[in-house]
Amino acid sequence: MLRVRGRSVAWVPPLLLLGGIALVDFNTSGEFRIISWIVLVPGIAAAICGVVGTAVFAALALITYVLADNAWPHQFQSGLPDFILVAVGGVLAVSACAVRVRGERHMLHMRDVADTTRRTVLRPLPPVWGGLDHAAVYLAADSEARVGGDFYDIQPGLYGTRVLVGDVQGKGLAAVEAAAALLGTFREAGYHEPDLATVAERLEIRMLRHDQHLAALGRDNGDRFATAVLLGFPADEPGVVQAVVFGHEPPLAVGPDGVRPLPPGDGLPLGLTELAAGLPPVHRVPLAPDETLLLTTDGVTEARDGTGGFYPLADEVARAVAADPSLTEPSLLVAFVRDGTLRHCGGRLADDTTVFAVRRAAKGTLAPGRLQS
Repeated sequence: MLRVRGRSVAWVPPLLLLGGIALVDFNTSGEFRIISWIVLVPGIAAAICGVVGTAVFAALALITYVLADNAWPHQFQSGLPDFILVAVGGVLAVSACAVRVRGERHMLHMRDVADTTRRTVLRPLPPVWGGLDHAAVYLAADSEARVGGDFYDIQPGLYGTRVLVGDVQGKGLAAVEAAAALLGTFREAGYHEPDLATVAERLEIRMLRHDQHLAALGRDNGDRFATAVLLGFPADEPGVVQAVVFGHEPPLAVGPDGVRPLPPGDGLPLGLTELAAGLPPVHRVPLAPDETLLLTTDGVTEARDGTGGFYPLADEVARAVAADPSLTEPSLLVAFVRDGTLRHCGGRLADDTTVFAVRRAAKGTLAPGRLQS
């Protein structure tokens, strides 16, 4: 924060304070001296400077105290007690600064770890990937968190491009582990399997295996589950999208002519389908070239305003697209939903929030290939 043109100016406030105290002390009477206040200088430096800088200001404060005190007649000198106060204050300030710097380094290291985890779970995607134009935004309910249980990915494959968006029940590292397990399976199955139903089955099996593994380790996973939407864009059917909905809000098809929801499906979340008759069906839905699929997690659909009302996603998007048809472009659509959600809940997100928009790219852009990872 205390930088000008990339150079640190953290030394300026304690230096000004040091000079100001010395100047005021010189212009006050002998009965009212404030030179002992100079102990504040290394304390301020400890809060904003490094260890070396704090040590320098502690030494400068002590030297300035000795010079200023000895410049007065003997009867007005503060003497040894205040000298000890300034010296001890400097030592304590340097120690406090060392603790602060160590804590900051640990925090930065943990942030790097969290960023690496996020890039592993939510890997960066090229602007046009697998023949799809897309945009996404992820907002953590905890402002200090870098990754949560929401997940999304695009996987080009041998039989078209597949998309997965979902939300693992719960929070914390356990939710991140489950999301990473599902994404790993999706990236392999989505590439190799010819049928979207098989990809859906592989995801369900992976969720069950993940829970069983944690149970064998003695970790109470609470029968963790995940809601998800699995999409398939067949390479040989450009006007069709396949969809499997695992207990998730169905996608919205957003086009210049309006907004329509895809079929909701009848399936339970991943990890719970054994309680139903089977996996949810694969729906085949016509999709116009100018239509964008909008997928969100419950951080959007369950965002509440001050009166407890939910965010009216479909209505808001429909009104906005009617006023400006260019809003169907994925990046603009994602930005609109993000801003609308934050505005609706006053910036107080109750859950992790993902907004994902995807549509087939215009002809001439990158199409799915056999070697895409």
